[in-house]
Amino acid sequence: MTTTETPDTLRRILDYSSRADPYPLYAELRRTPVARQEDGSYVVSTYREITDLLHNPQLSSDTRNLSNPTAGAEDQATPPFINLDPPEHDRLRRMAMRHFGPPHTPGLVTGMEPDLARTVSGLIDGFAGKAQIDIVDDFAYPFPVTVICHLLGVPREDEPRFHLWVNDIINAIDYDPETDPKEKLDKGVQARKDLRQYLGALVEQRHGRPGDDLLSRLANDDGPDGRMTDDEIVSTANLLLIAGHETTVNLITNGMLTLLRHPQVLRRLREEPGLVVPLVEELLRYEPPVHIVPWRAAYSEITVGDTVIPKGSRIMLMLASGSRDPDRFHDPDRFDPDRRDNQHLGFGSGIHLCFGGPLARRETQIGLGELARRLDRPRLVADPPPYRPSPVLRGPVHLRVERSAG
Repeated sequence: MTTTETPDTLRRILDYSSRADPYPLYAELRRTPVARQEDGSYVVSTYREITDLLHNPQLSSDTRNLSNPTAGAEDQATPPFINLDPPEHDRLRRMAMRHFGPPHTPGLVTGMEPDLARTVSGLIDGFAGKAQIDIVDDFAYPFPVTVICHLLGVPREDEPRFHLWVNDIINAIDYDPETDPKEKLDKGVQARKDLRQYLGALVEQRHGRPGDDLLSRLANDDGPDGRMTDDEIVSTANLLLIAGHETTVNLITNGMLTLLRHPQVLRRLREEPGLVVPLVEELLRYEPPVHIVPWRAAYSEITVGDTVIPKGSRIMLMLASGSRDPDRFHDPDRFDPDRRDNQHLGFGSGIHLCFGGPLARRETQIGLGELARRLDRPRLVADPPPYRPSPVLRGPVHLRVERSAG
């Protein structure tokens, strides 16, 4: 059934006042699995319907296929492959994956584990003498940023520059022309231009200088699909730089917040280190880093359940709602690291399944495992903590914890 009964629910979800706990509103939204909005867009909130769409070739990830393109889309002359459809998407993702994981570089993530462990230990060592730490600023942000800078070949000392750009880009993702100041969009557009220019200069420096970093490999490697253009390398690096740390920051921070709210699980993790693997999968379901995919388009007319979505319609996929759908998960509002058959939507599904998911998983497993082992009697300073503005990439902007280091 399709109705227009949910616009107020969606507005409340997007409103910052709901950021700390949107889950009751997701339950309200799921009463209408596919809901047409006043502006002609559609919101999909249940697991089966979301999964069906993510595997439907008529669902376009290219915002240029929208009948009314999203604000800011026009400034992306060469979109990253996450915003492209096959065959362009498949070619670029395949070229990037040659240097990022299986089957061509199968040992990338496992080979990084000693460095990941050293980085985590060094950050926790830095807690010494502090009665209070901020899990975000002191750990969850610097850890994945260090990792992705090393992987890409981006100078770590340039982090303050791209940190500001990334914040402006993330804040503009959910820009609403009816409620947000134009400045929010303008800052995001300018940040994308600045970041592309910065990355473009790094790519130019790599030509003819083969190295182990991803930028060097993409700039100098001729694989079966040929070589990426500089614009394609910049778009790919842009995507990996942002997605390579933003989602992991949220996953680690949401994970620590969840453990502090479930002290019995935190104690168990300290005693059973192997628990961290299923625990991270449950976190991806229960408190995922990405809540909404706000820009998909109907490439042609699509039927979802008994709803017909017209060609060109904008479609919002409420991933976090789908992962708490009681028709798919037993007792979905309970955090259960022993949950079986946990086919969550934390990293999406289908051809756009998160490119960096294996790395994000391992970073979070190592990070949370060491925090659980080495933090003695940690206590939340504020619950709920302050959240970042975005309802799309949802996580605390700070997570202050009183502790003593082990």
